[in-house]
Amino acid sequence: MDLQQPSAIHAITAFADEIMALRHHIHQHPELGFEEYQTSDLVAAKLQSWGYAVNRGIGGTGLVAVLQAGHGPRRLGLRADMDALPIQEQTGLPYSSVYQGKMHACGHDGHTAMLLGAARYLAATRQFSGTLQLIFQPAEEGLAGARRMLDDGLFERFPCDAIFAMHNMPGFPERKLVFHSGAFMASSDRASITLTGKGGHGAEPHKAIDPVVAAASIVLGLQTIVARNVDAQHPAVITVGSIKSGEAPNVIPQSAHMELSIRALDAGVRDLLQRRIRQLVAAQAQSFDLSAAIDYCEGYPVLVNSAAETAFAQRIGEELVGADNIICDTRPLMGSEDFAYLLQHCPGSYLLIGNGAGEQVCTVHNSGYDFNDRCIVTGAAYWAHLTERFLS
Repeated sequence: MDLQQPSAIHAITAFADEIMALRHHIHQHPELGFEEYQTSDLVAAKLQSWGYAVNRGIGGTGLVAVLQAGHGPRRLGLRADMDALPIQEQTGLPYSSVYQGKMHACGHDGHTAMLLGAARYLAATRQFSGTLQLIFQPAEEGLAGARRMLDDGLFERFPCDAIFAMHNMPGFPERKLVFHSGAFMASSDRASITLTGKGGHGAEPHKAIDPVVAAASIVLGLQTIVARNVDAQHPAVITVGSIKSGEAPNVIPQSAHMELSIRALDAGVRDLLQRRIRQLVAAQAQSFDLSAAIDYCEGYPVLVNSAAETAFAQRIGEELVGADNIICDTRPLMGSEDFAYLLQHCPGSYLLIGNGAGEQVCTVHNSGYDFNDRCIVTGAAYWAHLTERFLS
């Protein structure tokens, strides 16, 4: 890798083993969303020892560490997530999780370590003028820890002129930096549908109202929403991930239950999907002479990177690692991320760092996944260089 900005790289490399050891400790002691007590204690202790003013208990187990240098008026926010997943680890690593059914299967241990590496370097050098605010967030995995921090007055207490976050991504070459302006990650909603008909004997279906047949028809009908109601140039996904009904082959059950995952990369499409799902389910239920109850839960919104901040973030990457190690305008991802909430309130950008490519690379949310330690120096140096340039 052609490193164009050696100061941060060289300085962080000198203590990289210590940051890697922190990552391994966090990996070995994973904590689920809003339970990150040990992780938060560890992060806070390190930051305080380096001279940061640490504010605890924001969004539950979240914290914000503030470092001011010079008299510059600009305020920068950098965010890392800390929570693990309810997965039984099967990596066989010497630092594998010691907790049954919990592991860092998404790399949040690495995200926390990279930001800690940058924090240590920046506290020692202070080659910037302004206010640096490091946001260590709980509960990204489905529990909307970012929204909880906002509800606790995150930006009222720690206003930012721009905010940035980074996620490791298997499938991209190791340590490559990936950028995309505009909608980058999808909204993620859920719907629970309960169909209630009339149970009966399987030999006499005319005396019953079969919710299973209605559920099957609804599954097929839902696919027409994406195929025929959504603009073909706007990605959308409706997945029926669960159908539960009945216990015996000769019994028509009284009810059927369906669970849906709904994703879009456009807020208007997201609204369209909800409206059409409600209409289609109600109409299908009526056509089968049974009732339908829909519990529609709006989850994370579309993550939209602002253009100016993304262009700036990309320039920082080019300065640090060279244009050959940058991937720009990659396709959006249909996964979701609660950093989207923060971007609704503050301009900023969410970027990726490659965790490695090839057939043998394990994806995130997999029991065999591990964050690539070779990303630590690059990621930490990126945050350091971005801070020095943004607060110059």
